Amino acid sequence: MKSRNASGGLVYSTEFGRMCPQCRQPSSQCQCASVAAIPVGDGVVRVQRETKGRNGKAVTVVKGAPLGALELAQLGKQLKNACGSGGTVKDGVIEIQGDHCDQVIAILAQRGWVVKRAGG
Repeated sequence: MKSRNASGGLVYSTEFGRMCPQCRQPSSQCQCASVAAIPVGDGVVRVQRETKGRNGKAVTVVKGAPLGALELAQLGKQLKNACGSGGTVKDGVIEIQGDHCDQVIAILAQRGWVVKRAGG
C-alpha cells in the first residue's frame, strides 16, 4: 500500500470537486495559487519564433509575462484561441504552434505591456 505522501494526496472529492494536492483544499479555496510568486523580470515580454528541436516546425514562444501560474495558463488559452492553433504553457513560457509572432505581439501590446520581438 502506498503512503499518503507518495501518492500525492487527494485530487478529487465528490463533496468539493477538484482538490489541490499541495494544500489539500478545494481548488476554489486553494492557498497555493494565491501564494505562488510572480516571476521577477525586466518588465519586457519577449516573443520569438523557434524551430530548434521540433523537426523544423515553427513555434511562437512568449517569455517574461508578469503573471502567476493560473493567469499565465488563461493567457495561453486566449492566445491559442486568437491564433486558432494549439500550444502549451510550461515553466512560465507560453508555446503556440505555428508562426504567429505578429499577431501575439499585437494582442500583448493591447494589454499595455512592453513587448519585444526576440531572436532573428
